[in-house]
Amino acid sequence: MAVPQGNQHGGFSRSARGVGRPEMSGTFRQHDHAVEVGLAGRIRDLVEAALAGKEYVYVWADGIYSNVRLEDDRVCLLVLIGVTKEGQTELLAVEAGHRECELSWLEVIRDLKRRGLTIAPKLAVGDGALGFWAALRKEWPSTREQRCWVHKTANVLDKLPKTLQPKAKAKLHEIWMAPTRAAAIEAFDHFLEDYSAKYPKATDCLKKDRDELLTFYDFPAEHWRHLRTTNPIESTFATIRLRHRRTKGNGTRQATLTMLFKLA
Repeated sequence: MAVPQGNQHGGFSRSARGVGRPEMSGTFRQHDHAVEVGLAGRIRDLVEAALAGKEYVYVWADGIYSNVRLEDDRVCLLVLIGVTKEGQTELLAVEAGHRECELSWLEVIRDLKRRGLTIAPKLAVGDGALGFWAALRKEWPSTREQRCWVHKTANVLDKLPKTLQPKAKAKLHEIWMAPTRAAAIEAFDHFLEDYSAKYPKATDCLKKDRDELLTFYDFPAEHWRHLRTTNPIESTFATIRLRHRRTKGNGTRQATLTMLFKLA
């Protein structure tokens, strides 16, 4: 199986993502409508970029939510990032969807196929949102599934008393940081034994995705730190989240997509 070569530290490098970014002067808030329209065209260039002959070994999927002030709306941006077998990280899709539903994700994946992507990824990484996984199984049935440990940890801890959360978090950390699958399974079982009697909702939340949480062990160890979470997306969009917290969201849906393209 072909896997990304990565760099000497096991990381992946970023590509130019298929299109260049336009140079803009002044702050984002000073951009006029004409600039927004120009950037919108660049976004279309990105999502129309040909993918024939491309092979992405890993992909990360997530839904990024953004408030729209002037339209009393909340946009869900469906984001897909892939890494090639050469270790190049590329932004594959940014689409405004109707939440993270199956239909919206189906449209994203089918559009990638329309653009020429014929080889299914070896592994997809995402949170527990059912829409993406349902779409993945229909369009890329051979692709393995890896659940994000950051999202899963938060969901499990939310079902435990706050006084127990620090200790439980450390125990969860022992699972996904275990050096081998066998050690991870042992730590997994210990967690279930410790909390299942009093907190079945927490342990049920964890064990329902048991296999999908440990899929990364079937891939090269130098890639594990990238495959356990959706951090490649979270880190890419950290600047955008910060901007939205300070401005309380963009004024329009188009402005949201424009800022995303400029800052991502």
